[in-house]
Amino acid sequence: MSTEGIENFKKQRNYLNDIVMKYAQTNMKRFYALDSKVYFDGALSRKTKEMMGLVASLALRCDDCVEYHIIRCHEENVTDSEIEEALSIALIVGGSITIPHLRRAFKIWDELKEKKMQGDVQDG
Repeated sequence: MSTEGIENFKKQRNYLNDIVMKYAQTNMKRFYALDSKVYFDGALSRKTKEMMGLVASLALRCDDCVEYHIIRCHEENVTDSEIEEALSIALIVGGSITIPHLRRAFKIWDELKEKKMQGDVQDG
């Protein structure tokens, strides 16, 4: 997925969430609110929680969720070493069937890093 693909993913996700909210009643709205709030800083940092979300998403083989959490991990300044350790846990928990999802996760991670480096070069 290219940088353009990452931006399209974000736009599409927001668009689809808006459609869900158009129809959502109390229970769905509560779920969405809880989903958002559990990632706030608390006893665990947002950074740690995003890595936990990434591990669960990869083990459950949800590519949309993996992409979302990879993007959020990048935004929370997760390091390459931290991503590798988190994804190693997901691989152990999920087994070899998660390898295709692991490949895509690292591809997106690479693209996010390249985008940041290009932005740093343009800014610098």
